[in-house]
Amino acid sequence: MSIFERYLTVWVGLAIVGGILIGQVAPGLMQLIAATEVASVNLVVAVLIWAMVYPMMVGVDFRAVAGVARQPKGLIVTLVVNWLIKPFTMALLAVLFFDHVFAPLISPEDAAQYTAGLILLGAAPCTAMVFVWSQLTRGDATYTLVQVSVNDLIMVVAFAPIVAFLLGVTDLSVPWETLVLSTVLYVVLPLAAGMVTRRRLGSKAEIAAFSARVKPWSVVGLIATVVILFGLQGETILAKPAVILLIAVPIVIQSYGIFALAYGAAFALKVPHRIAAPCALIGTSNFFELAVAVAISLFGLNSGAALATVVGVLVEVPVMLTLVAFANRTRAKFPEPDAQLPPEPRQPFPR
Repeated sequence: MSIFERYLTVWVGLAIVGGILIGQVAPGLMQLIAATEVASVNLVVAVLIWAMVYPMMVGVDFRAVAGVARQPKGLIVTLVVNWLIKPFTMALLAVLFFDHVFAPLISPEDAAQYTAGLILLGAAPCTAMVFVWSQLTRGDATYTLVQVSVNDLIMVVAFAPIVAFLLGVTDLSVPWETLVLSTVLYVVLPLAAGMVTRRRLGSKAEIAAFSARVKPWSVVGLIATVVILFGLQGETILAKPAVILLIAVPIVIQSYGIFALAYGAAFALKVPHRIAAPCALIGTSNFFELAVAVAISLFGLNSGAALATVVGVLVEVPVMLTLVAFANRTRAKFPEPDAQLPPEPRQPFPR
């Protein structure tokens, strides 16, 4: 492991503090970055996420996609957890905490807003950052791509009905621009770049050497993204620290609970670790651009629902890093990958 990966939690902690400080010291810079937004997608953050995703996309081999069908358990776990469990447990936790546990601390109006925001988060599984978490757990790049792609296809038809049902909203409009733009920026473009890179490199040895060289930039991109995210929200964090903590409680419980459920199911089904780790992390992470966009369109920019989705963004990175560390420490508990995964093709790409 590189020094960046070995001390990643330290760098992220410093990035959180640094981002908040930069937001206070140089608010003009943060406003400039915030202005580079199209369809609720910040283009500066998009470039950094692209840099994080690209190294893993270099490892995607389309000739191995057919092998996913011979290993369906990881995909089944992902889909069941993401679409039949996660949105409803998030709604249940939100109601439990905001209508009961935290009821003496917040008004009923705010409670309803925070609940709505968390429901939006729970119904939107991750599209982009999961590639980073998969790479940090040495996940199977091709399988992860298939998992994300299938989730995105289901999201097109399932997100609006689930959210409408849980919120009781009949005129929910999905921000298609956000959905399409995010998919293009975070999946299509880096995947195309990875395919071109594989073709130019040719042999598996050259691909492996190149991936090792660019991998540290993925971590650099992650650190820079954390700085920007916390810089953009630094004022909110300092202005409403107690509210941020209250909203974070059900999100954190949901994250660890969903991971435990998916990871435990994958272990029970004897899914190899390089499939099991990403399949658990996909459900734990969230498609926050979509959640934020819907919250703003339904409830307004300064609403409690929008704030709750933003807290989801802030909580996600630290929580996911702890889960990545846990997944890496428990790798030996899972079956050896070579015993279950279909062999990768040995012939190089034609130059």
